[in-house]
Amino acid sequence: MAGEGAGGRKRSGRVPLAERVYLALRDDLAIGALQPTERLRAERLAQRYGVSRTPVREALARLQADGLVQRHTDGLYPYRLRLAELDELFELRTVLEARGFHRTAAHDLSAVRVELERWRGFRDAPPEPGPELVAADERFHTELLLAAGNSALAEALTTVHLRVRPVRTMDVANAERIATMTADHIAIAEQLLAGERERALRTLTAHLDSSRAHVRVRAERAIAFTKLGRAVRD
Repeated sequence: MAGEGAGGRKRSGRVPLAERVYLALRDDLAIGALQPTERLRAERLAQRYGVSRTPVREALARLQADGLVQRHTDGLYPYRLRLAELDELFELRTVLEARGFHRTAAHDLSAVRVELERWRGFRDAPPEPGPELVAADERFHTELLLAAGNSALAEALTTVHLRVRPVRTMDVANAERIATMTADHIAIAEQLLAGERERALRTLTAHLDSSRAHVRVRAERAIAFTKLGRAVRD
């Protein structure tokens, strides 16, 4: 990253340094690459990304405004979801995506077809669990909103994805869960392409409700195990 000009200005059409640091740090936060209990020190992050502290501080300020970094008394830390917030964010996902379905007339069906073929491919050759699967799932839902013709809805959904992604990435899906996700995505896309808007919306809502319930149960178990681990020792 150090090859950019001072102050993060563009050179030869490249992305400005400050933006590159922001995106890299945002992605690392979203996939849980940075420990949520470890303070985000500008010096250490500057070493990690091979830059000075100035673009790191700028990135941290932006991420705090985005809600992905939170300030404690001793400094900045990665944002950590509470269980109640998890429910709220999934509810917001449902509201955003349902709104897109009410704009069916504006749907770019070619984009829906692309996603349908992608997930049919996953049905035949299931992807491995992990960050790439989470990214593919997010892309499916984001592309449906973009196809509906409202980029603002899609941007809002991306913000929700970023805040939930650390939990989803750490919750490794099993083969059954991947198969269910794949089948739901195929059904939603097929129903949209067939003009069955209300049916597709019901399938989507059930899909999101199932995902929320699954992630919440897994999070509750993780919290319980953490408490148990604090109560016993070798």
